[in-house]
Amino acid sequence: MPAARELLLDAAFTALGARPWNGVRMVDVAAAAGVSRQTLYNEFGSKDGLARALVRRESESFLAGVERSLADTAARGGADAGDCCAAAAVWTLRSARANPLVRAALTGCRGDRLPPAAAPPAGPRTPFGVRPTRGTPSPVALAERIRDSVAGALGAPGAAAPPGAAPGPEGVRRACEAAVRLTLSYVVAPAGSDEEAAGEVARLVRILLGGPLSEGA
Repeated sequence: MPAARELLLDAAFTALGARPWNGVRMVDVAAAAGVSRQTLYNEFGSKDGLARALVRRESESFLAGVERSLADTAARGGADAGDCCAAAAVWTLRSARANPLVRAALTGCRGDRLPPAAAPPAGPRTPFGVRPTRGTPSPVALAERIRDSVAGALGAPGAAAPPGAAPGPEGVRRACEAAVRLTLSYVVAPAGSDEEAAGEVARLVRILLGGPLSEGA
């Protein structure tokens, strides 16, 4: 059985799908999770603490999916930098469309229905019995995490290096940065399809790294 913390986060996520965050009540979240309201406050301290934990969980789950998509692509063998960046792009676009919290975390645009961006509690201490809660990741931090994951995957076994002169680690990092930035532009202004966007991301990376251009991602 999931721990109380996960049950509460699941309940909060479900509640957010039915009403704006300012209409989500702590007592209802606790009841839906099958725990006491005191347990909820012990875990998160406040509604803001619950919001921070929920956004952070969804963001970390999204980043884990980026890692999986990269690992699956590299495991196919012969995947180049364009393929890896395209795989990360497809996962990012689909996740942002399916999960409004992920979209908000990536873009910084939350609207009225979502929890506001919140900094961690001020001061070195938290109330007795309450778990400390970190702040939510910024769009810049998430973009850097995606970039670093893609750059790391390019050194994985099975990943094919671009032909010609090797661009070097800094060149790869900059190409990955450009790929992530282009992907995020498609989150805001979608292409005709995720595959079309991924193909453009792959082509950009191959141009930057001197690889062969291809029509597919």
